Amino acid sequence: MNAMYTMSVPVFVKTLGNLSAILDKVAAHAESRKIDPSVLLSARLYPDMFPLSRQIQLASDFAKGSVARLAGQDPPKYEDNETTIAELKDRIGRTISFIESFSADQFAGSESREITLKIRDKTQVYKGQPYLLHVAMPNFFFHSTTAYDILRHNGVELGKRDFIGSVESTTR
Repeated sequence: MNAMYTMSVPVFVKTLGNLSAILDKVAAHAESRKIDPSVLLSARLYPDMFPLSRQIQLASDFAKGSVARLAGQDPPKYEDNETTIAELKDRIGRTISFIESFSADQFAGSESREITLKIRDKTQVYKGQPYLLHVAMPNFFFHSTTAYDILRHNGVELGKRDFIGSVESTTR
């Protein structure tokens, strides 16, 4: 199996699946405490940080974007207009389906493939492996962890296992 595939697709799928399950806990938490879910979706850790909904959108973007780019394709664009838990879960589901549609063979040579990104007004060029390990994965986990932290900060009962998942779910 291709190492670049193994380091990306299964990792993204597992963590996105865990985020989707966490959103189920958010819905239950909001319902049991009579909290409007939109309050939690708009929650931030600090005023200059993105809210929960944007953190999930960005985690999705880094997963689908990096997998597509490593496989030599353009990533799909999503509208970033999700305002409900159901819509965010749908986005996660679409992202998982998209990245699972790639085969390990599509990652052949991806460790040295040039990845060109336009970030604000600058163009950055990376080789595939440094891009995955030093750009895509850290950003994906930053936004996934920040989503988790926002929810913990707002009293949603979550533990480390909710974020990491079970070891059994890592085998295919």
